[in-house]
Amino acid sequence: MPIPKAAYLATLPPEWPEDLLPSIQAMVNTAGTKLVVLDDDPTGCQTVHDVAVYTEWSVTALTAALHEPDTVAYILTNSRSVPLPAAQAINREIATHLQAASRSVGRDYAVVSRSDSTLRGHYPGETQALSDALGNPFDATLIIPFFGEGGRLTIGDIHYVAEGDSLTPAAETVYAQDAVFGYAHSDLRAWVSEKHGASLAPDDVASLTLDDVRQGGPEAITAKLLSLPRHTVCIANAASYRDLEVIVAGLLAAEARGKRYLYRTAASFVRVRGGIQPRPLLQHGELASGRATTGGVVVVGSHIPKTTQQIAAALTLPSLCAVELPVRPILDPASRSAEIARSITAIDAALESGEDVLVYTSRELVRETPTLDTLEVGQQVSRVLVAVVRGLHTRPAWLITKGGITSSDIATSGLGVTRALVLGQAIAGVPIWRTGPESRWPGLTYVVFPGNVGSDSALAEMIEILRGTATQGSG
Repeated sequence: MPIPKAAYLATLPPEWPEDLLPSIQAMVNTAGTKLVVLDDDPTGCQTVHDVAVYTEWSVTALTAALHEPDTVAYILTNSRSVPLPAAQAINREIATHLQAASRSVGRDYAVVSRSDSTLRGHYPGETQALSDALGNPFDATLIIPFFGEGGRLTIGDIHYVAEGDSLTPAAETVYAQDAVFGYAHSDLRAWVSEKHGASLAPDDVASLTLDDVRQGGPEAITAKLLSLPRHTVCIANAASYRDLEVIVAGLLAAEARGKRYLYRTAASFVRVRGGIQPRPLLQHGELASGRATTGGVVVVGSHIPKTTQQIAAALTLPSLCAVELPVRPILDPASRSAEIARSITAIDAALESGEDVLVYTSRELVRETPTLDTLEVGQQVSRVLVAVVRGLHTRPAWLITKGGITSSDIATSGLGVTRALVLGQAIAGVPIWRTGPESRWPGLTYVVFPGNVGSDSALAEMIEILRGTATQGSG
């Protein structure tokens, strides 16, 4: 059941007193390895800035990524949108190509399997496929789902989701009821065991506790990591970015002594492990991609309750044209084309008049049809949204995509993006890209808005930021 957030956090030991990011940066620079993040949807870059996102993983692309001197590169796999066998095949292919690129460049790498902070995704299938393809070089797999910007905290091995002023155990949230990736346990040791089946008991899962982090500091983390039996799965408790710094400083020291770890994490870990300084939220003037006379477009595919609430708030904005795509007709081959054509005509007309457009799927949740299972329903809806964007004749001033699968498919299939630059965030946890010259609309401000991030007013706030009419907050 939910517990009061502030009161519970006040009972914890005090945070480690030392700012560890400077020493982390020094260790990262000394090691010279590249942190390669396999991101199962495009929202995982929601904590970083000035890093590249690649949407394809040929040896050529990965060689280029390793040649770049910065510390982090993202590879957008979008594997959460496909069945497990396809997700594993993607991970194996990337691993093979990454090894070839590393040999070519002569630069070593560390690997993050980045997934959802609310525990949805193909675990352990992806990490097992990745490790197998790389020759099982890892001493342990570290599970670190802390995501500060979204209020996802791990305390006493329990993973919590902040909802208002309360902390709710993750298994008691709507995310745990996901039709594809649902789960029964908030205790991460039990969750790992649940996902592994009979092959791993909760007592076999190690834990870096908050006492280890806050009272023992980096040296205690290093000692505990060095003592783990090979191929252990170990979870990490963290309730703040300082906790994450302690964990990263400790594991980097262990890596400097020859250990190697595979990371299954949420987005916050990447910024700290990459030694990236936080930056202020982006302002309107930093997002403008040239003088635009057309309106902007918001495309919403996410169907979770938080997104529905955000749509309702956005629809109260002035000068916003609403275009609803009814899900059942777009799943029906007999009516699909007409719905796509109707939407394109309406959006083009609004953009030409300088009006912004909110395109969203109807809020009825269709889990399956006589011919489509749950994943296939989501894929078909996403293909329709891609077709709408591809059919537009007018370049928008900016583009917001809401939901991970929607964002990935529109970037790759709708816009032809193969490499984008993450500018940063204008609302905490909402990454903003600048599309590359190869894309359909080069230099476009492209907002990747996660389905599970932000207050009820956050989508409306993002629109106002892009319009230049907002008083910015944190969403």
